[in-house]
Amino acid sequence: MNVILASSRSWYLGHTSLALHKRGVLSSLLMADKKPRLLPPQFYKRCWPYHVAMKFFYHCTSQILEEKATYFFSYLYDSWLEKELRSHSYDVIHSIMGFGIKGFQHASSKSALKVVDCPNTHPVTYRGFWQRECDLWCTGENVPIPGRFFRRMTQELEMADMILCPSVFVKETMLFNGIPESKCFVNPFGVDSQLFKSRSLIPTTPKFICVGTICLRKGHQYLFRAFELVKKVIPNAELICVGDYKRDFKMEKPRWNGLFTHIPHVDHSTLADLLQKCTAFVFPSQEEGFARVISEAMGAGLPIIASHESGATTLVRDGIEGLIVRGRDPQYIADAMVQVFLDPELNRKMGEAAHKKGAVKNTWQDYGDRLLEEYQRRLATFKRP
Repeated sequence: MNVILASSRSWYLGHTSLALHKRGVLSSLLMADKKPRLLPPQFYKRCWPYHVAMKFFYHCTSQILEEKATYFFSYLYDSWLEKELRSHSYDVIHSIMGFGIKGFQHASSKSALKVVDCPNTHPVTYRGFWQRECDLWCTGENVPIPGRFFRRMTQELEMADMILCPSVFVKETMLFNGIPESKCFVNPFGVDSQLFKSRSLIPTTPKFICVGTICLRKGHQYLFRAFELVKKVIPNAELICVGDYKRDFKMEKPRWNGLFTHIPHVDHSTLADLLQKCTAFVFPSQEEGFARVISEAMGAGLPIIASHESGATTLVRDGIEGLIVRGRDPQYIADAMVQVFLDPELNRKMGEAAHKKGAVKNTWQDYGDRLLEEYQRRLATFKRP
């Protein structure tokens, strides 16, 4: 079997490429981002036209302009990929949703399995849930992803032979929007278990952490209201938010200055150390494929307090590995935060269960092996023209 991974930006395909390379099935990783450090160079082709066009935006502009450029310059990646694939032989082409059109068109002529990898929910849900929060909390703000890209995503889902869903929630949105269940395969993200190790002690001071861009889609407007309520019960509680602001949070931002500890950026090693010192990971996202940091927090042995829409319920059972909350209900979120701090024994049990479920037998290699097994199963029954 020969597998091509294709996307303009990396997302998590670096991890996927290393896992597939280890099993001897990776044909090539075709993208514009930097090569994964451990991947041999002969398995990587860089899209220089796209990378050069984006370089200024990576280093010299705001996040919103970089995001807009990501989609604006997609035509450079499309044309490069179309030419690059002419020299490749493959059985599977696997692309991030929104960046697979040209690859899938080529794969149809080669009778190869077309796999769309979904970092987010079905485009109708993705756009709709996010816009709902903009309408409620930042009047006049629109989802920054252009409509033509949502149309591309929809087209790719129809073209795909397999839809890789990182969470149960993503699969539910696919079925709700008319995608056949037979196309869907749920495979939650893995974790670097060498880096994210289970904490050895339960913190005695209340310290909660949320990791992700501070924005309406990820539910920070509800998290901050919940933490206000937590402070009334536990005055010395601390909330750490790791991530930069998105523009849609501009109307909310002034109200919450000083409420929480803000860390705009951390590397993975620093994050692993930071998680060790925390009481619980809190993530009431309104729309998500599956937040990778949920697996990382589970690897660190933290109870997870998260919404179903975050993807958490794929690995987290309510009351076992953490608490599943209603993401738009600040009181519900606050009650869960208070509970996991005031009951240290519950915190310990949930943390141990989270590590066992999220990290043991859920490394990135485990993720890749599950994916490879599904490729093989589908290729065995794949109807070629």
